[in-house]
Amino acid sequence: MDEPEFPSTGEIARLVDHIQSEWHRLSRGLRQVTEAVQDVKLGQETTYSCPIYISASEDLPRVQRIFEKSLGKEEMKALRVKVLPPDYARIEEHGLLFLPGRYVVPGGRFNEMYGWDSYFIALGLLRQGRVPMARAIADQCLYQVAHYGTVLTANRTYYLTRSHPPFLGRLVLAVYRATGDLAWLKHSLPLLEKFYYYWTVPPHLVPGLNLSRYYDFAQGPAPEVERGEVDEDGRNHYERLQMNLAAGGEYVQDASAFLDPETGALTRHAYHADRSMRESGFDVSGRFGFANLDVLDMLPICLNTLLWRLEVDIAKVRAFLDATNTIEVWQTRAHERAAALNEHLWDEQAGMYFDYNGRAGRKTSYPFATTFWPMWAGLATREQAARIVSNLPDFEARGGLLASLHLSGCQWDRPFGWAPLNYLAVMGLHRYGYRQEARRIARRFVTVVTDEFTRTGRLFEKYDVENMTSDVRGKIQFGYCTNEPGFGWTNACTMELLDYLGCLGDLDVEQTFTARIQLPQRTLSKV
Repeated sequence: MDEPEFPSTGEIARLVDHIQSEWHRLSRGLRQVTEAVQDVKLGQETTYSCPIYISASEDLPRVQRIFEKSLGKEEMKALRVKVLPPDYARIEEHGLLFLPGRYVVPGGRFNEMYGWDSYFIALGLLRQGRVPMARAIADQCLYQVAHYGTVLTANRTYYLTRSHPPFLGRLVLAVYRATGDLAWLKHSLPLLEKFYYYWTVPPHLVPGLNLSRYYDFAQGPAPEVERGEVDEDGRNHYERLQMNLAAGGEYVQDASAFLDPETGALTRHAYHADRSMRESGFDVSGRFGFANLDVLDMLPICLNTLLWRLEVDIAKVRAFLDATNTIEVWQTRAHERAAALNEHLWDEQAGMYFDYNGRAGRKTSYPFATTFWPMWAGLATREQAARIVSNLPDFEARGGLLASLHLSGCQWDRPFGWAPLNYLAVMGLHRYGYRQEARRIARRFVTVVTDEFTRTGRLFEKYDVENMTSDVRGKIQFGYCTNEPGFGWTNACTMELLDYLGCLGDLDVEQTFTARIQLPQRTLSKV
């Protein structure tokens, strides 16, 4: 495979300056409430079209005073603040969930704060020296745990019943290392542990295997999917699912659980599975069965690697706080999870980590870029890392790392590559000493992002890394069929990869943002 021509210093400088300027446009907070309430996924684009909800555990007069200090009288008149009902199923009008501080949205149709996106966005902000903003993002995540029960998929009412891949421990430690604020870290610890238990009790925990799964607590179709994932023919995601399940096909093994045999309609289980796979962040792929509809049976390598990392990180937080009497408990939990993970999810013959189908009692055989996550986390042994790296050529394309090896018509499969998957793989390769491979992946992904920015003036959520383009027209059958611009985690991961490649030091400081702020020194932590 020939290597694409790496961008010039001038092209990279223009890209970096654009990323720097984008943070303000993507920022939301109390003063940006007129922008934050808008939600095109529900077909509502009118200012103040959606109410703002606060938790029943919040102080309504306090929240109203906060808004009064931030907004003018006219804006306050139009603002509708409601208290969440105890039963979320009783919400009749969806809206924005109150957060007291600033955060960054991904961009495009995603005009709210997303769970795992926020971790990568915070890394990019820290890389650019924007420590207060990164800390504010961590604070909003912790606020969600305190008042909404977990770090939500995003701060809209229709996301109240599910979370997102759990990067919170990594986020808290990244912010702590940038601030050194032990009091803040001490405040974070009980919320970190509350977040951990969300994932490690049933129904997320599968008893007997000591591993967890993704699970949405609500039933029925997801409102944002019914109204916001419509193709050119006017069919939403559920209608396309129903049509394809009925027709069968290469990736449909058994449709009996998902289609009612009498009516042909999607079953209650199909809707629940669709909701639950959205907690994974991988919406949609063929990784957990057709359109991820087998997700409730799956014990994923991504989730359980992150929970192992969270156990290790909570032990580290306790060490920083000198709470040494409880460190061993968390170390034991991490040791037990690693053993279960390696027993059920590691495939020695293939040299990869796969997901485990608990109902079938066997590993899947769907190669996916999450096989590199145990390397990023530091969970894999040296021998396992070597076996994983032997499979790296299969995942490599001219524009970086493929999400998977399967062409399924889903955006989280071939031919697409995503910024966080490329970033985590690069960091994992580096950790285990595969520096040449890490740099090659980083250079390829930076190249496609920069080339497409030069062509379009934008960064996007995903890229066709085989054809080196951000154009996804006609390539996506399930989920939403667009490529959203912005884009928070692409901006952030690109900055991280540019720094890893040493490109930021080559820029002309008189022409770029480096003249205005001081970049922190790169440190690759082993923790």
